[in-house]
Amino acid sequence: MIDEIIKKFDGAFAENTIRAYRSDFIQFELWCRSKGKEPIPTDAETLAQYVDEMSLTLKSATIRRRIASLCSIFKLSRNPDPTNDPEVILALKRMHRRIGRAQEQAAPLTRDILEQMLATCDGSLIGQRNRVMLLLGYETMRRRSEICDFKFEDVTILPNKQTAIRLNFSKTDQYGEGKVIPISRELYDTILNWKESIAATDGYILRRINRHGQVGDHLSPSSISKLLKEIQQQAFQHIERELSGHSFRVGAALDLLNDGYGLEKIMLRGGWRTESTALRYLRTWSEI
Repeated sequence: MIDEIIKKFDGAFAENTIRAYRSDFIQFELWCRSKGKEPIPTDAETLAQYVDEMSLTLKSATIRRRIASLCSIFKLSRNPDPTNDPEVILALKRMHRRIGRAQEQAAPLTRDILEQMLATCDGSLIGQRNRVMLLLGYETMRRRSEICDFKFEDVTILPNKQTAIRLNFSKTDQYGEGKVIPISRELYDTILNWKESIAATDGYILRRINRHGQVGDHLSPSSISKLLKEIQQQAFQHIERELSGHSFRVGAALDLLNDGYGLEKIMLRGGWRTESTALRYLRTWSEI
């Protein structure tokens, strides 16, 4: 069922969005089958029950995302959409009163932590790749999938001699208007050295490397968090909070704030469109 629906979305949404839609619908479908119900079409009573049961084991952010995914699937497949029915809204309110709305924020990867992690990156291919990943993630403040999508041909020197990298697509730019992000000369040179080390002419900057030291195709977004945790363990004996893919954005935003940059500048650098979203990243950590 979901394959036929998702096929219509192909090319209209980012791959990560389609992947999330598929996963969230499959979870709903499995739940419906266990209750002897059909996932499409569905009704408000069924969705409200789904929310109530999810609130027993899942976080509120996950539940809200699943309902939002179902809303999009129902609407775009021209099926009845009961997600805004009062019964479902009340179920969401019950959920928030029971488990709250708070979303756990990623631990910030600030400049001081970055420097200590960079110190663990040796001259091996893995060490060079990890150095590029750390600097690229921190300086561009991009999401995991966007970091992995950067290509060597995106790196450039602007007419004013500023080194930069072009972001072709992002979560908030689904139609490829593009954005040029300034990067340091250190990162620019690090990328060129990495390119020479792996004898690349073009293609993705971040690559997989197997245990035999063989360089593969581009790194998957899911690998970013895993690599960060591995480097973090090498750099620190004691770890209170593990880093994740969003740690780049949180840490760099905090550093900008502490350096006196205004919220508008931070939003532009991080690609946030609303103040509420940017503040959600900053509020948890700025007072610690």
